[in-house]
Amino acid sequence: MKFGFDIDDTLINLREHAFHIYNRKLNRNVEVDLFHKLDKVEIHELFDMTAKQGSEMWNSSLEEIYFTSCPAYPDAVETLQRLESEGHEIYYITARPKEHGERTMQWMIDNQFPVDQDRFYYGMNDEDKVHIIKELELDYYFDDKPIIIETLRNLPLKVFTKTQSYNQHLDIPRITNWSELDDLLKIGD
Repeated sequence: MKFGFDIDDTLINLREHAFHIYNRKLNRNVEVDLFHKLDKVEIHELFDMTAKQGSEMWNSSLEEIYFTSCPAYPDAVETLQRLESEGHEIYYITARPKEHGERTMQWMIDNQFPVDQDRFYYGMNDEDKVHIIKELELDYYFDDKPIIIETLRNLPLKVFTKTQSYNQHLDIPRITNWSELDDLLKIGD
């Protein structure tokens, strides 16, 4: 089987990692409960920033956000390692900017995700991401972003969303913890 995965906020807890970085950099103490209630992807409003200020903060912090100690979600690494050991193909499709692609791939390898360089796609907008997913003819795809999920839901692949506060409105199969994958897919039946 061919499995496709978004990275940020699907396999790794990037937004919450950024949230903690913002708290530290801005010398703030915004409660994490407020983060978990956000109904949008962007986090800047929690820090009383405009969209422009939030964009500047995000872009100036990318190095630290992307390449420090961002945690994988529980069981994500082990689940993908197992899928690979069972002979499934693992594809990563991330919209991370092109200039961060090679380092992102190395970061994933360093954090023990199974990575085949020929199956690692990066540096695209949402439309290009959907196009790549279609071209790969994946059997399963996992993402957190509502616009991606909505665009893919009528394709001949099984689409799942990684549960986030901002995608609760989606009526689509979801995964909360990566240890649930076998039950969700009924692999091996």
